[in-house]
Amino acid sequence: MNNKTKYIVLFVLFGLLVLIRVFENELFYDPYLTFFQNDYLYIDNPRREIFKLTAFTTLRYVLNTVISLAILYVVFKDKSMIKFSVLIYGVSFIILILIYLYFVVNPKQEQYYLFFNMRRFLIQPIILLVLLPAFYYYKLKQ
Repeated sequence: MNNKTKYIVLFVLFGLLVLIRVFENELFYDPYLTFFQNDYLYIDNPRREIFKLTAFTTLRYVLNTVISLAILYVVFKDKSMIKFSVLIYGVSFIILILIYLYFVVNPKQEQYYLFFNMRRFLIQPIILLVLLPAFYYYKLKQ
């Protein structure tokens, strides 16, 4: 793949991540989107359907993961890095979803800030922001 095609594909993939973020209210069931935009420290936890919330959060994580893996592949063209990334994303999902479910099932106002930040790892491609420079540094050292 030449550089021009590579940059176009990367632009499209990053554009997909942006579109997921822009249309999050329309695409995903998440009462916490509006909850954390308002004065969440002064109001009660929103009503939610736990199964539906977990399913849509998982869907969003999977979409972000697939696009992130595609970005990593286009940038590095290394299948071993992709395999390692799949492992990282899988283990991260299991740990994060368990913590997320704890906060959803046991909402406590003093833990909202921690919940907000843990939730970000599930709904935003933060792991990609860690893996890209880490793999770049690894490639430089080889």
